[in-house]
This record gives sequence, structure tokens and C-alpha cells, in this order.
Amino acid sequence: MVEKFITIVFLSLIGCVGFTQTREAIDSLHQQMAIAKDDTSRIKAQAFLCLLYRLGNTDSSIYYGQQALKSAQQINYPEGEILALGYMSITMEQIGNLSKALEMAFKALQIAKANNLECEAALNAIGETYILLKDYPKALRYLNEQKSICESNGNIEALAYAKKDIAVVFEEMDQLDSAWYYVQLAIDDFQKTGREEPQTYQTLGNIKMKSGNNAEALNFYQSGLKIAINNNERRASAEAYNKIATFYKKINQPDSGIYYARKGLEESQLISQKKTLQEAAALLSELYEQNDTKESLRYLKIADAYKDSLFGAGNLQAIQALINQQEEHQKEIEASRIRYQNNLRQYVLIVGLGILLFVSAILYRNNRQKQKSNKVLATALSNLRATQTQLIHSEKMASLGELTAGIAHEIQNPLNFVNNFSEINQELSQELEEELKVGKMDDAISLSKDIKENSEKISQHGKRAEAIVKSMLQHSRTSSGERELTDINALCDEYLRLAFHGFRAKDKSFNASYRLEPDESLLKLRIVPQDIGRVLLNIINNAFQAVQNEKNPIISVSTKQLNEQIEIRITDNGPGIPDSIKDKIFQPFFTTKPTGQGTGLGLSLAHDIVKAHGGTIHVNSKEGEGTEFVIQLPVV
Repeated sequence: MVEKFITIVFLSLIGCVGFTQTREAIDSLHQQMAIAKDDTSRIKAQAFLCLLYRLGNTDSSIYYGQQALKSAQQINYPEGEILALGYMSITMEQIGNLSKALEMAFKALQIAKANNLECEAALNAIGETYILLKDYPKALRYLNEQKSICESNGNIEALAYAKKDIAVVFEEMDQLDSAWYYVQLAIDDFQKTGREEPQTYQTLGNIKMKSGNNAEALNFYQSGLKIAINNNERRASAEAYNKIATFYKKINQPDSGIYYARKGLEESQLISQKKTLQEAAALLSELYEQNDTKESLRYLKIADAYKDSLFGAGNLQAIQALINQQEEHQKEIEASRIRYQNNLRQYVLIVGLGILLFVSAILYRNNRQKQKSNKVLATALSNLRATQTQLIHSEKMASLGELTAGIAHEIQNPLNFVNNFSEINQELSQELEEELKVGKMDDAISLSKDIKENSEKISQHGKRAEAIVKSMLQHSRTSSGERELTDINALCDEYLRLAFHGFRAKDKSFNASYRLEPDESLLKLRIVPQDIGRVLLNIINNAFQAVQNEKNPIISVSTKQLNEQIEIRITDNGPGIPDSIKDKIFQPFFTTKPTGQGTGLGLSLAHDIVKAHGGTIHVNSKEGEGTEFVIQLPVV
């Protein structure tokens, strides 16, 4: 709990003032370190003190970093080692001990990778060190790795510092568009943390200076200086003073240049910042060169001394040795990874071959047994297919039986009309003969017209009977699969009435209201009419069966034109379909009818027929409120 509190306190402090020496932040960490009840909390507090002290008291920074590192090693606490080494490497880079900075950062990186931990500080220190060494590709490599880690863990402040340093790299490489892009990203991220970073304005000033916009460059340098002074960030202040001095040197105002270069030198001395000390001394040497040779030489010696301490032959050799060692280490890691992968592939191959041989033996034995059982299975499959064919035929015959009763009633009406009008025509024919004999031509003509009208009605009802018989024959015979242009409204009307009368034939007491609501604009469909007829008959029969116990049973069939589809809805006000079986109703052999009263193939066949026509069928039902089947067929 204390460890978590220390982390929160530290992050809240750096969110307000950045990585700077503040008495309040240091005092707070000392207090938390004194009351820490566990080693890890104390180690974190010491590591954060190392970071805070680096800009004002580098000796204290290194002291607390070493204390944190020693304690972390004693209790085997890798996270503490990474923090201590990472923050000390930043301090070493600041004071100009570049070889030590790289050594500590590389060590932190090795520990982090070995323990699958993150190490943003070490990556940042390596990146900034490579910037000082002007090895920009390597600087980008480590800074981009830091950026990726921060993007994944959501560390916005560390992400902002990574982008800031990436912008510096691009500016040093004179890739000004990329530099401007990344520095703007860094500014946006810093704003999310509630702070301003002065070094971003110095980078903006450098970009403008290289672009020839000197006035804008000075404004950015001054803005950065103001923020650095307000935040008591002496490193940033020293860099800003040096940049402003460079500006005045460029526009040939040596007095102003000397003033700001001295300010940069003073700020650098307060924090032992070798890089800015060397830059300030070199600027002063150049600014004094024309007017005061003695002062120019004095500052040149100072600049050379700091440059040698940073980039002397001994330092560069040590740095190169560390870089070579790190590269060798990376090569060893890569070689180990490749060896591991190769060994793993070999093990997998051996195990795979063993399994393959084992499986092959089992398969060979089983194959002999399967050859014997396949003959039995083939016979059983043949019997199953024959049974399936018989069941489908049985379902078709069952629907034909239900249709026949309705047809008997439907065909009776047109036959009655044919018989009645035939008898009337016989009587009219006799009257016509008598009228002709007596010469009453007007009456004869009138009777002739009546006979003609009756004959038309006889023909009309005869064709009606013929259509009903044709429907029955189409329904009963095996489908040819040939599609015909069909009036869906007429098909729905036909099977709605046939289904009702068929149901009435089985149960004289049954009665129900039924209606067709046709869309008169419906296009004719090219379908197999007897197949779609079976679908309609099956669903409408089910609907009549569902409402037979309702007080006011109602069945409705509606059609509708929907762009490239025709929709048929068959609705009843029966008890509805329970949710538990709604997904099963289109499965073959599933039925809710009593045993012996249904095969369970009706809706399954309906589903297959509609699907074969390129359409869809689904059901909407709510228990206690009725059921609606929706058929959609494409217009082709």
C-alpha cells in the first residue's frame, strides 16, 4: 500500500513540475521513505530521489541511485534495479559521463528483457546519449522502442519525452518536416499531463532558425526560457540561453550574444552540465574573437576541455567498447533464439513423426475392421435412403389427402353450376324451338341470347372445375422441377380455400375466419407451382390446426411486393410457438403432433423448397399471441 502511495505521490509531483529539483517533492519522498514498511517502497523512493536530484545535486542523485540499486540486488527486485540503473544513466548522461550512462542503461535493458519488464528510462537515456554521439539511426531505434512501450502501457508523459527526443533527432538530421510533426505531437501529449516542456520550444526555434525565420525562432527560444525559469529547470534554462546567444551571434549583435552565453555558462555550472558548458564556452570564444583575443582564447580552452571530457579518445574508446559488447550480446540473444526455435522445430518434428507412426498403425488396424463394417453400413445407408424416400412420399400423400377433401367441396360448386345451367339450357332450347315454329323471331332471338349466356357460364365453371383438378394433379405428381410464370395471389387464394374446406371435411364443427390480403401490383414469379403450393398448403393447414380451439379463430394470408422480392405472410391467432422449440420446427422429423398424426417432414420440406427457389422462410411467434410465417421469394 505504501509502495503504491509513493508512486502516486511521485507521479503527481512530476505532473506538476516535470523532472526538476523541488524542495517539496524531495521532502515528500524523504518522508515516505522514512515511513515505508517494506523494502520495495523504500527502493522506489530512493530511485525517484535519484531522478529528482539530478538537476541540482548530481552527487546526491548518484548516492540515492546506488542505494536503490544495492537494496534491489539484495532482495532480488528486478523492477527496482531497472529504475535505479535507468535514472542513474540519465544523470550520467547529463554530467557528460557517456560511457557510464550507456553501461548503466544497457544493464537496465538486459534486466528488463530477461524479466519481461518495461524500461522507458533506460531506453530514453540510450537514445539521448546516441544523440550526443550524433549516431542518429541508433538514437531513433531506441527512442522508437520507448515510444512503442509507452503507447501500449498508456504512459503519456514518458511518451511525450520520447516524441520530443525523436523530434530532436530529425532536427539534427535537417529533416525539418518530420521534426516539426513530432514536436507538435510531443506538445499535445505534454498538455494532456498539464505541463509545458521548455525543450520543445527550443526544438521549434531550431527548426525556424534553419528555415530562415529568425524572428520566429527567437520567439520560441524566449518562450522556452520563460517556462524553464518558471519551472526552475536549469538544464533547459542553460540550453535556452545558449540558443538565444546563437541567435544574436547570427544577426551580428555580439554584446547581446555574450550576455546570454554567460547566462548559459552560469546555469550550466550550477548543475555540472558538460554539454551546455562546452556550448556556452565555445559561443563566448567566437563572440570575443574580434574584440578581445585573450578572452576568446580563455573560453576556447574551457570549451576544448569540456569537449575532451565528453568526446576524448579515451571516452570514445570506452563507449565503442560498450556498444560492441552490447551488439555482441544482442547477437548472442538472437543466436540463442534461433537455436531454441531450431531445437523446438526438431522436437516437434520428432514428436510429430512418432504420433504419425502411431496413428498410422492404429489407422491400418482400424481400416481392416472398417472394410468389413463398411459393407454393413452401405446396406444400412441404402435402407435408410429408401425409408427416407418413403417418408417424404408419405408426407406428400398426407398433404394430398388433406387437399382432396377440400377439392371435393370446391369442385362441387362449379359442377352444380354446370348441371343447373345445362338443365336451364335444355328448357330454353325447347322454348326456342316452339317460338321458331310459330315465327316469333324476337322472342327466339331473346331466348338464343339467354342460351348463349348460360353456355358461357357453363364454360366458365367447367374451366374452374378443370383448374381445381389440375391443381390436385400438380400437387399429387412428382415435381418436374420446371418453373412457370405463376400468379402468386391466385396460388395463395386457391390453397387458402382448399385448406379450409379440407379441414372442414375432417371436422364438420370447425369454423374459422380466413382472408386473403393481396398486393394487386404483384409481379408474376417463375416458380415450380406444385412445390410452392405444397409449402402454402402445409403452413396454412398448420395454422388452421393451431386455431381450432380458439374462440374467434382468424387466418390471414397477405402478399407484398418488396423491390426485388415478393413476400408472403401467413398469420394465425393461435397459442403461438414456445421459444424452446422455435429453432427446431424446420428440422426433419420434428413434430408437436401426437404420435401417428404427422411425420415431422412438412416444414422441413417447405424450408428446402423455398431455399431451392433462392428464397427464405422464417417464423415470428410469441407464446399466447399467435404465429406468423414469412416467405420471401426473389423476382427472377
